[in-house]
Amino acid sequence: MRAVQYRRIGAAPEVVEVERPTPGPGQVLLEVTAAGICHSDDFVMGLPEEEYTYGLPLTLGHEGAGRVVELGPGAEGVEVGTNVIVYGPWGCGTCHQCAQGKENYCPRAAELGIAPPGLGAPGALAEYMVVDSPRHLVPIGDLDPVATVPLTDAGLTPYHAIKRSLPKLRAGSTAVVIGTGGLGHVAIQLLRALSPARVVALDVSEDKLDFATSVGAHDVVLSDEHAAENVRSLLGGRGAQLVLDFVGAQPTIDTAMAVADVESDVTIVGISSQPAAAQVGFFRQAYEASVSVPYWGSRGELIELVELAHRGVLDVHTETFSLAEAPTAYERLHAGTLTGRAVVVPSR
Repeated sequence: MRAVQYRRIGAAPEVVEVERPTPGPGQVLLEVTAAGICHSDDFVMGLPEEEYTYGLPLTLGHEGAGRVVELGPGAEGVEVGTNVIVYGPWGCGTCHQCAQGKENYCPRAAELGIAPPGLGAPGALAEYMVVDSPRHLVPIGDLDPVATVPLTDAGLTPYHAIKRSLPKLRAGSTAVVIGTGGLGHVAIQLLRALSPARVVALDVSEDKLDFATSVGAHDVVLSDEHAAENVRSLLGGRGAQLVLDFVGAQPTIDTAMAVADVESDVTIVGISSQPAAAQVGFFRQAYEASVSVPYWGSRGELIELVELAHRGVLDVHTETFSLAEAPTAYERLHAGTLTGRAVVVPSR
């Protein structure tokens, strides 16, 4: 079968022929119908050799959708022919966090050698993939896999980040979204669907700001050295109750901290290739402004997102590519010329 692999440190990913996998005990084999491409992949492939820990060759793709085609011995809870998406942050399944569906925060995954697909385990950028357990599959029914596969990360991560801050998003509140790409444009839609907050979007070009407006942002501001003062001017001198940074670079983190109001939440979601950190302490940010760095979301939250998708709440913008075109998609991701989420369709 064909797969997209990262094979050499610092090299571009390649489309290669590999052996079709066979599901082992308790595992499930999917025929991949769609696989999302993410900035996290670009971050991983940009790591120097001394910091790279994901193994080579690595079949990429931590956003996966597929059709169940084979069950390994003892695998139960899903039927052959079911259309599913894959919950990516696999855990041990038995610890306190996993028992709550929060496998994204499993404390034992690393010591047990458990890695997410595409981030250690073979991922979804292939014609077939093995999923380690039926519990990591969420049926999607008649939903389009291309439009739905980004929910596994580009939807789940912002949903988790927003959900924890919903009590602060009351009438008259403001949420600032920095970066309106794959995750950010979904966050704007989720904020509009789940809260009465005024949504202010920041990005680096007018076309990206126009895109943010088209998916529901009330106001847009150019993300530059004047962004913080322009946001506060827009808000009459006040700050925002929630700031979501989907870039994670030092300038955007600085902007996020500067526009956060008293008792606000600042959530840094994006990962920059350069070291970046929020400055926290007396006189460095608004009083009682909390800063968090979430990782993905829970299995239950992914199920909730699928329910929202069935209700037509979300319109995830995608550009589709074949497996052969996947390296080009990564080039465009790195260059910042994608609109929404890049999705690879192996059958193309």
